[in-house]
Amino acid sequence: MNNRYFQTPPVVLNLLIINALIFMATALLPVGPSLLRTCSLHWFANPLFHAYQFVTYMFLHANFEHLFFNMFALWMFGRTLEYELGSRRFLVYYMVCGVGAALIQMAAVWLSGEYYVQLLGASGAVMGLLLAFGVMHPNVPIIFIFLPVPIKAKWFVVIYGVVELFMGWTGLGGNVAHFAHIGGMLWGLGLLYWWKKRREIWF
Repeated sequence: MNNRYFQTPPVVLNLLIINALIFMATALLPVGPSLLRTCSLHWFANPLFHAYQFVTYMFLHANFEHLFFNMFALWMFGRTLEYELGSRRFLVYYMVCGVGAALIQMAAVWLSGEYYVQLLGASGAVMGLLLAFGVMHPNVPIIFIFLPVPIKAKWFVVIYGVVELFMGWTGLGGNVAHFAHIGGMLWGLGLLYWWKKRREIWF
């Protein structure tokens, strides 16, 4: 077996460390609640809104469970993708998916007419990684904790995307930003095929 499977490449490793450190800061330091308010993404008309929140929101997490599942997925899919795309392109992809996810979520908020959002978490960027893995390794079987039966990556991505769209459209799923998840996948798909068209990557 390739020894790289047991190694974590630099961008994934640093993203894991940064997210963990920021979570500890928000959970343990007195400035934690203030950090969450000022760095999560708010609606444009909110006095707390700042443009930098389109980036900072993806490094914040509401609780340990939120952090754990996002970081586990980042580690699970990100290692292979960083080795294949290269560290620089992988980081660009991750950030584009994260910012794109926020843009789609803001558009969904605007269309809903509610004009309220407080978005935080790496889920949009991570969903972009899931999409990339499904596109670049469509027939690789994957197993998740809550899905003990192997399923090809391409079908898992399709099923997950349909479920997210249904949940977002119907309003089910509580405070989960389903359209951000869809947005991360859509921006990721577009970026992958743009790179493929330019013959910068092959799959």
